[in-house]
Amino acid sequence: MKTIIIVLLGGLLLFSLAAFSLLPQRGRAPEQPIAFSHKIHAGDYQIPCLYCHANARRSPVAGIPSVQFCMGCHKITAADKPEVQKLQGYWNRKEPIPWIRIYDQPDFVHFSHTPHVQAGIACQQCHGPIETMDRVREAVVLTMDRCVACHQKRQASLDCVTCHK
Repeated sequence: MKTIIIVLLGGLLLFSLAAFSLLPQRGRAPEQPIAFSHKIHAGDYQIPCLYCHANARRSPVAGIPSVQFCMGCHKITAADKPEVQKLQGYWNRKEPIPWIRIYDQPDFVHFSHTPHVQAGIACQQCHGPIETMDRVREAVVLTMDRCVACHQKRQASLDCVTCHK
């Protein structure tokens, strides 16, 4: 009997560990193909988020700027830096940069940046102090409770179909 209990508890522990490993990693800051610093761009140089992520004004997805967009500045600016030279490599090969996504929502959640930008909600509200990050991390855990609390505070729609399609 004691052996059965130990085997069952061991199995439960292994199952729990396996299930836990499938959960999304919160607070992660994956190594990216290019060490892009928001601290330098958005912090030190105070480049507004919407300068690089202009799609957020008119699209559900804020998007990541193209290599061509980045090269608009970096043909000259910091061209001797190793990370900018990596950027130039993608440019020369006509390849997109394979960035690793930080924030993602389940398929049943419909989120559009556009109404949030139009409402004047600061990017930091959902993305944390991005202007202080050398390596972007998931600084804010985007849960339904968090979104509902913000919608209530701003008297935004609480209708389920607003966010769930």
